[in-house]
Amino acid sequence: MVKYIFITGGVLSSVGKGIITSSIGKMLQVRGFNPTAIKIDPYVNVDAGTMNPYMHGEVYVTEDGGETDLDLGWYERFLNLNLTKNNNLTTGMVYDAVIHKERRGDYLGRCVQIVPHVTNEIKHRIRQVANQPDIDVVLTECGGTVGDIEGLPFLEAIRQMRLEEGYENTLYVHVALVPILDVTDEMKTKPLQHSVNELRRIGIQPDTIVARSGKMIDKEALRKIALFGTIPENAVFCSYNVPTIYQVPLILDKQGMGDFIIKRLRLPEKNPKWTEWESFVDAVLKPQCEVKVALIGKYAGLTDSYVSMNEAMRHSGAVCQTQVNISYMEAEKFEEKPEELETLKNFDGVFIPYGFGERGAEGKIAAIRYARENDMPFLGVCFGFQLAVVEFARHVCGLKDAASTEINPKTTHPVIDLMPEQRGLEEKGGNMRLGAHKIVIKKGTIAYQLYGNDEVYERHRHRFEVNPDYWKILQEHGLVFSGVSTDGRRMEILELPDKFFFFASQFHGEFKSRPNQPDPEYYGFIRACLDKKMGKPKPQF
Repeated sequence: MVKYIFITGGVLSSVGKGIITSSIGKMLQVRGFNPTAIKIDPYVNVDAGTMNPYMHGEVYVTEDGGETDLDLGWYERFLNLNLTKNNNLTTGMVYDAVIHKERRGDYLGRCVQIVPHVTNEIKHRIRQVANQPDIDVVLTECGGTVGDIEGLPFLEAIRQMRLEEGYENTLYVHVALVPILDVTDEMKTKPLQHSVNELRRIGIQPDTIVARSGKMIDKEALRKIALFGTIPENAVFCSYNVPTIYQVPLILDKQGMGDFIIKRLRLPEKNPKWTEWESFVDAVLKPQCEVKVALIGKYAGLTDSYVSMNEAMRHSGAVCQTQVNISYMEAEKFEEKPEELETLKNFDGVFIPYGFGERGAEGKIAAIRYARENDMPFLGVCFGFQLAVVEFARHVCGLKDAASTEINPKTTHPVIDLMPEQRGLEEKGGNMRLGAHKIVIKKGTIAYQLYGNDEVYERHRHRFEVNPDYWKILQEHGLVFSGVSTDGRRMEILELPDKFFFFASQFHGEFKSRPNQPDPEYYGFIRACLDKKMGKPKPQF
């Protein structure tokens, strides 16, 4: 029978539930079990696709084209899984399904209510994920904080699942902040106690509590948490600050959390095999070199806007035994003060990430030009790919007015234009070019060296593409399109062979990067940054 673990959070949001969920999954996985994970987001949006990254962090894209919460990225990275859009559940999805059933007459004239109709839909969707082949444990993270109005139907649903699935098949994990007072250096458990009381008021008694704190909780704090949480002391654990989040499953397992969960769910006891994970963590913690990367974007004020990109560079750094230090720079400053471009000479590489709209676009173009003309290692992704085309068209091909129609609809040289199938769409949600698509890679290119294959599948999220009317002139001036869609309609990868490393992709390679398995384009970029810094020849991959 499938086991269910539910993770709730208290005191404040962003307390680290996603990392705890991923870590629990990892502790199960290294013991030979097959976990999967669901993220519940109580907001009324149907998905994350229309959210501003400053409000919600990056939009993570699944293989099947789901636009989901960034926590799915942590699940995939920690567990080396490819999840689906069904692994992200929102209030919008649930209510949309319930209203559709009501309109169809499925409820046979009954009053449609939160209990049982909405809660039944929630439970149905959780069990739908559990019904996949070979799944042993379903981890369900409830977003937000206990006590939030919008989260109540989800908490009620998981309360009911204890009754329906049985005590030995369900486990409640509560994660809450234990702040440390600056003045006295004292750990305060009272906020956590109030959080547990709120959870009990809803009808859920946690089976285990994870205290989130700046350092390991002391024995007195642990005793209080156990006493007021009404759980044994061996059911209290601490997720404290560590140099890399990939240490979290190791420190929790060392405290006994993995063994506790196995016994509590009556799973067969197996010895954990941490060797591969520990080797990755060791590579992260003990780098032999360092590179500095300038990430130039429009959401630089929130690093979670680029979390998958950050991790892809760190995965690559670990393989290269190199610490990657990322500086987040607002693109607009290069528009307001062009002389600031000279600060890029202090970096080993320039990275231009995704983005939408006009704001900061000219600053990114200026940074791309600086990287190209100074032969700095460069990587562009999605919007970064498109702006690399614009920059090349303007300053190499001589098309002075070249632009994307997203930025300048009246440009006389629309080298980047809206995809034909996107024209006429009125709604914005869920209709970009999304998910994994096959890409054909040309032999004899840097892309072929990096991927080692002439066909790959990569995840996409875009509406604009390179205008076919300009393919010829771009290629005549030296731009190489080394990856194309299978139908030949879309350019997917570009490179400049005469540069040390100048590479860009329309797709998002970061979504498939994993510890010990870095994404090829990010690996190529970090490796080039390191080789250039060390004075080595142009890298051969």
